[in-house]
Amino acid sequence: MNTNKSKALFAEALNLLPGGVDSPVRAFRSVGGTPLFMKKGKGARVIDEDDNEYVDYCMSWGPLILGHADPDVLKAIQETAVQGTSFGTPHKSEIELARLVTGAYPSIEQVRFVNSGTEATMSAIRLARGFTGRDKFIKFDGCYHGHADFLLVASGSGLATFGTPDSAGVTDGNARDTVVVPYNDVVALEEVLKKEADTISAIIMEPVPCNYGLVLPEKAYLQKVRKLCDRYGVLLIFDEVINGFRLALGGAQEYFGIQADLTTLGKIIGGGLPVGAYGGKKEIMKKIAPEGPVYQAGTLSGNPLAMSAGIAMVKKLISKDAYSILREKAAFLRNRLDYVLQKYEGRVLFSQLESIFTFSFIDAKKITSLDTVKKCSMELYADFHRELLNRGVYLAPSGYEVGFLSLAHTEQDLIGTAEAVTEALDSIFS
Repeated sequence: MNTNKSKALFAEALNLLPGGVDSPVRAFRSVGGTPLFMKKGKGARVIDEDDNEYVDYCMSWGPLILGHADPDVLKAIQETAVQGTSFGTPHKSEIELARLVTGAYPSIEQVRFVNSGTEATMSAIRLARGFTGRDKFIKFDGCYHGHADFLLVASGSGLATFGTPDSAGVTDGNARDTVVVPYNDVVALEEVLKKEADTISAIIMEPVPCNYGLVLPEKAYLQKVRKLCDRYGVLLIFDEVINGFRLALGGAQEYFGIQADLTTLGKIIGGGLPVGAYGGKKEIMKKIAPEGPVYQAGTLSGNPLAMSAGIAMVKKLISKDAYSILREKAAFLRNRLDYVLQKYEGRVLFSQLESIFTFSFIDAKKITSLDTVKKCSMELYADFHRELLNRGVYLAPSGYEVGFLSLAHTEQDLIGTAEAVTEALDSIFS
């Protein structure tokens, strides 16, 4: 596979961008080799600068549930751009997308649009603090909520400890108000709440963590977290930046039958354009300026391009019975992989929930904790990633990330992918 143009571009980028990229995982450090520079995406496929074509399962890290360059989304963007790309004033598309979001999520009575998932989560936590008058909050090990200082926090040495900075530049003071608890461990969570509930404003969690592999919740775990929040008067924040509009139209809350107090959403509600949102019950949302004392603002928040793309995306999901179609595609791919997965049982694990999946190189039946993920072989994943690239299949360049199906993936795409996976596993295990 010729990648000379990508190599030349990366060499140039290294002089102009830190690490040659604008987001660390893109640098291919986890899988080796030179990152591929993409120039075009259409449907389920991307083409790099050297004209190599790949079936894409990164899908811009999840939001392209309709596929690349969906014609309805493009039409909405084009028609809007002609009228103007940003006004810095209210406009009616904000209202229309807000109506669609609140219609999909019964727990969201009002929504505030921002520009990224990170903005959404940091704003939701500020709102939770302002609403409750408490400073601390709980996050779970293995859940990623963006790069705000108080969210870049790792666990300490105990089962449930006050966090420690997970990045240079994050102060101990920022980390001090963050309590980190193991995911899927109700006992550890309740122990913290018993001791600290009067200082805890909220629990923030990915209902299904997707940034440290695909970590599945134990049976009834999410329901138990909800009950603990109710018992101790703590707000429950569901970070659905990835889960939202992926597991169901109403995200993880519809899928698992649970309502959060606050919900954060990401770029999927902008049809892949930069956007985020947070929302919840009116009594909580009314604390936000200009109605309340919790300040948050953004010049490009609710910008017309992202709003129009999001409207087109959500309407299409509703009209196409999207989730039944995605479920069929997920089952089809799983069935095509059954033979090779049985062949290498105990060496590779394929985890899947609806249209989200991951390959983990570990001897395990299921991944339910950060400790399990840490035992996965990232060296084997790197080999696997390279073998798939050579066969025209693009997975995320990190074994800690997940893959995504879209409505654009065809039966032939999935058959070809299963064949490529079989050849790749045969190669690395031979």
